[in-house]
This record gives sequence, C-alpha cells and structure tokens, in this order.
Amino acid sequence: MTPSFSIKVYKQYFNFASSHFMIFENGSREPLHGHNYRVQVKGEAPELADDMVFDFLNIKPIVREICDSLDHKLLIPKDNKFLKIYSEKKNYVIETPDESYFSVPMTDTLLLPILNTSAERIAVYICDQIRSLVWDKYKYAFTSLEVEVEETPGQAAVYLHREKL
Repeated sequence: MTPSFSIKVYKQYFNFASSHFMIFENGSREPLHGHNYRVQVKGEAPELADDMVFDFLNIKPIVREICDSLDHKLLIPKDNKFLKIYSEKKNYVIETPDESYFSVPMTDTLLLPILNTSAERIAVYICDQIRSLVWDKYKYAFTSLEVEVEETPGQAAVYLHREKL
C-alpha cells in the first residue's frame, strides 16, 4: 500500500457572504438570496517534503484571498446557457428565461466561469483557484485536493479533484 499524507485547513476566516440564484434545467430560477459560506480544504501528497505535505503558512493566505474575492458579491454563473449577460455603463445586466431583469453594479458582481452557483459548482471554482495559485506561487500540485463549501451549518457540498498520474 502506498503511503499518503494530507493537510486540512478550516480557519474561522475561510468564509464569505454572497448572494446568488440557481437556474434549473427547465430554465426556471430560485429567488435571489444569500448565504454565509464557510470553506474547508484538504490536500494530499504521497510523500513529505521537509516533513510536510505543504506549509500551512503558505496555503492559508491563498484560501483567504479566494474567499475574500467572493465576499459581498452577487455570484453569477457566466457559463449558464439560460442567462443573457451584458454590460451597460457600469452595470452588468442579467436576463433570465422568466423575463427577470437584473441590473447590478459591476463592482458588486462576480461573473464566475461555472455553469451554476450551486455549492458544488462554487467548490469546483474554489478548488481550481487554489490549484492555480499554489502552482503559480510554489510550483506545487497536491495529488488530490478536496474543497468543502458549507452554505449553512450542517449543509455542505464537497468536491474532490485528483491529479492524473
């Protein structure tokens, strides 16, 4: 059996308050609402470097930076086939199939490269951001990276990314 090591980080400041609405497969949408999200991260490696999987001092600011970028934003899934999104002056205009029309300041909106703003898709986005920043800053890749996004206490989605060997 191959040994495996992991680190898990879940700091009090790994959180963000954001609003969103889901678009369902039939094109309907849920009402605009918000959550106080919390994030946990677990990274694995087959071997230790300097007796660590990855330095806690290096991963914590990365996760915090990503959480801070999502904080106090309206999260919009720019890859959703049902949404029409365009800019008008300093606002994003978002039109939905039910003919709802949102005009929101760009500074208050974050267009995410995801299909929907479910906790599952947000977990994928956060995982991709962590992987990218860890690689860019440290040239390091976890063998697997698990991201948990809790949207309310006791209700979370978990995404697990495994590197292809």
